[in-house]
Amino acid sequence: MTLDAFLALLVYAFVTSITPGPNNLMLLASGVNFGLVRTIPHMLGISMGFLVLLLAVGFGLGAVLTAFPALHAGLKIAGGAYLLYLAWKIAMSRSLSSKGETEARPMRFIEAAAFQCVNAKAWVMAITAMAVYSNPGHAFLSVALIAIAFTVVNLPSVSVWAGFGTVLRGFLSDPVRLKWFNIAMGVLLAATLWPMLK
Repeated sequence: MTLDAFLALLVYAFVTSITPGPNNLMLLASGVNFGLVRTIPHMLGISMGFLVLLLAVGFGLGAVLTAFPALHAGLKIAGGAYLLYLAWKIAMSRSLSSKGETEARPMRFIEAAAFQCVNAKAWVMAITAMAVYSNPGHAFLSVALIAIAFTVVNLPSVSVWAGFGTVLRGFLSDPVRLKWFNIAMGVLLAATLWPMLK
């Protein structure tokens, strides 16, 4: 991979990682509801889960899904159902959670990592990155470089959303504002299904 191609890959990784999508909307809501520190496992889970997905696609999982459309359709249905469940949970959240509370909790590392398997945006990002930037002649090296690019860019990008949510905590400490914020986040999260339904 040339330096120009790697720089283009870094730009692609940054743009796709920082733009709105299911992960970033959930991190924004988590930052508001639980604060930055309690959202760190969620952020790390997204980055690690996406890295595993990216490597799996790079080493052949994308071809398996293309060969078996029913498996791909099942993944989309499962992902859509889980996304709607998460959207409902966010929309129904009504109070800022402090560290001592046990009823509401942020997404755990393993949950966030596993969510990448059913996240339509993550699949599009991974498949596009591998299709555009990998080199079949140097498959292992190009997949490794793509993984490095996303690893360097993804965590700081998604952290911005959780950080922004944390900044909004003071403003949203008013129960009415928080209620409408969480409803809006739930609706926006559900709306991220729209491209998948086309």
